[in-house]
Amino acid sequence: MMQPTGILRRTAVGVDLELTRTFRASREDVWASLTESDRTAGWYGPWERVSDNVVRVQMVFEDGKPWSELKIDACEEPTHLAVSTSEAEGGWKLEVTLAESDGTTTLSFVHHLTGTTSIGDIGPGWEYYLDMLVASRDHRPLPSFDRYYPAQENYYCSLVPE
Repeated sequence: MMQPTGILRRTAVGVDLELTRTFRASREDVWASLTESDRTAGWYGPWERVSDNVVRVQMVFEDGKPWSELKIDACEEPTHLAVSTSEAEGGWKLEVTLAESDGTTTLSFVHHLTGTTSIGDIGPGWEYYLDMLVASRDHRPLPSFDRYYPAQENYYCSLVPE
């Protein structure tokens, strides 16, 4: 099992699931791993532009490799990206912030949630995808989802928002 890292923070409208990863790379290089289709293809899936603020992403590591539309709510290169899915696709709101110091970039990922109902599924999923990002950047074999779920389910279900 991979060691879970997520925490929950209480907000005015629900809870935020927060996860971080660090990279020995510039913020611009990590940003490219999050925003360039040929690079996202290696850990999440390729994307194509639908309009100025909407992209379609193919989730190639999910069963059936479905496409999902993401609305770009904020894009402040190379520090902040916020996206959301439509209510029909779950109504998820996601944010990534990048901070660089002394050649190391810290990625802070936040999934804004209204509650913790599905946290036992959601948390391990984001751990998996963020570790896929790390592995793809390091040119290492991609991890298996079986190492995350159901192994991390109890950890996430036991979290109490701070």
